[in-house]
Amino acid sequence: MNKPESDLPAASASLVYQWKGDTKHFPDIEDLAGRLRFAPAEGRIWLDDQRSILMRDSAFGTLRRELIESIGFTRARAVLKRVGYAEGTRDAALARRVRPEGDLFDAFAVGPQVHALSGFGWLEVQELRVDPVTNAFYGAFLLRDSIEADTHVNTLGLSAEAVCWTAVGYGSGYSSAFAGRPIIVDEVECRAMGHDHCRLIGRTVEEWDRRRGKAPYFRPREFVNRFGRPADGAQQERAATGPAMDIVGISAGFGAAVHLLGKAAPTDVTVLFLGETGVGKEIFARMLHRMGRRMEHPFIAVNCAALPENLIEAELFGVVKGAYTGATDSRPGRFERAHGGTLFLDEIGTLTLSAQAKLLRALQEGEIERVGDSQTRKVDVRLLAATNVDLKDAVTQGTFREDLYFRLTTFPVRIPPLRERRDDIPLLMRHFLHRFSQRHGKVAGGFSREAVEALLSYAFPGNIRELENMIERGVLLADAGEPIGVSHLFTSQQGIASTTFGINAHGQLAGRHSPGPVEASGDLRERLAPLLETHSGPLDAAEQTLIDLAIEQASGNLAQAARRLGISRRQLAYRLEKRGAGQAQGQASTDE
Repeated sequence: MNKPESDLPAASASLVYQWKGDTKHFPDIEDLAGRLRFAPAEGRIWLDDQRSILMRDSAFGTLRRELIESIGFTRARAVLKRVGYAEGTRDAALARRVRPEGDLFDAFAVGPQVHALSGFGWLEVQELRVDPVTNAFYGAFLLRDSIEADTHVNTLGLSAEAVCWTAVGYGSGYSSAFAGRPIIVDEVECRAMGHDHCRLIGRTVEEWDRRRGKAPYFRPREFVNRFGRPADGAQQERAATGPAMDIVGISAGFGAAVHLLGKAAPTDVTVLFLGETGVGKEIFARMLHRMGRRMEHPFIAVNCAALPENLIEAELFGVVKGAYTGATDSRPGRFERAHGGTLFLDEIGTLTLSAQAKLLRALQEGEIERVGDSQTRKVDVRLLAATNVDLKDAVTQGTFREDLYFRLTTFPVRIPPLRERRDDIPLLMRHFLHRFSQRHGKVAGGFSREAVEALLSYAFPGNIRELENMIERGVLLADAGEPIGVSHLFTSQQGIASTTFGINAHGQLAGRHSPGPVEASGDLRERLAPLLETHSGPLDAAEQTLIDLAIEQASGNLAQAARRLGISRRQLAYRLEKRGAGQAQGQASTDE
């Protein structure tokens, strides 16, 4: 089998990163396997912060066959390639989080390894050449045991052309993210065509056009423009929330709530937001205001529970001078201040019966009376309300007016708690991390694997407000560039009980304990056990031995050794520099 010559010019060899399979060990997959978690009690599988599914090959084969028979071979091929492309761009973002400090090949290998971890087959990187000056790119990949090729042959028989469509789309999206420009991966050999293995080649769009007259299997500009350059976390959030929105989410419960807001936005209907404390009811109310036709007018928010009972009516409807002791001036209430816009009453169930009666009149007649005044004033206000209690029970107990209850519940919108919106947790983590990193002027190092697992497993009794406070605490406690860990996020009062399973060193599901410091790998533990029995010196010596063993196992690769030790590459380099300085100082003392 002859490999095509690389596209990179020899003149720029000093600027080229080049790797061939016989000159470097493939990085281990242990750090990625540790990010795969199964939560059977919730019916969820997570790879890092992305929810995944487990599908049998027979179901996957049926899906491909039905797709081909329903929309045709050409369109089915285009759909599956686009699916793969989108997934590849997401995994490129994962690679930067998992191996931020390794060399280019270690980081690039995340994509092929995730592809293998997902069961699509082992994607071996045979050659990778990148020139950051000329933006040239060349990659040669061997896909072994491709599930796409096998299921296609099993369901439809041998093919006249390559069929690993998801794989080539994935490779294109993933490579484009790393190169910073459109890269197209084409399948030049395929098991479904009778070859021994599936072989993929990646080049720039311009290079494919130069060689063939056009890029393979799709119109590249249309394909790339549809997805654009890979989105970072902030871009993903903007896609999920729309422009200028503070609300973040992609879960089904979130989507249902936003759908209802879209129905209510063009109208002036009174909306009642239902949900536990901390789910973000005021944020949803502000979003509804911005979506509506009153967006250019005031949005006035009032927490009814925070107002003294004897001042509630004065705060809402205003007061005239001399109405009561201390009323030295006449002043408008919140209704008048919100004229033309929106008034949001949070915890509306705490209003007094007298205030409820005036509120009902304001809603029905569009007019209010200031406290101590006999004059009525017209107000044009859209009312939004929120509560975390059952108003129907309050009506039964006689603490809430039934007529006001029916008026408020014309259009209820339930905001589900965060434990029912676990798909939103990863987006919220990145959103808050970006916000507080900017606010406090710190360079965030992302989240450790244990921190991600802990947050995905935590019940969040305080909902989004609790998550927000935890992320801010983590940003403040973690050192600049250091990944935020469990100890930075959780206090001693917050219990962490993991309900997930992970992959152990033998590829088997194993229960996870509450997150804590990263444990040494099995081999390291076996080699350290006899050392512990004979060791009697300071702990610094034991740390040095552990570092030496990790570097030895990683064949001198500091990034890989740091991952084994559960620290960053920067922290490992600091320890090595500190040791070197100490040894030099000791040698100087000896020479004297």
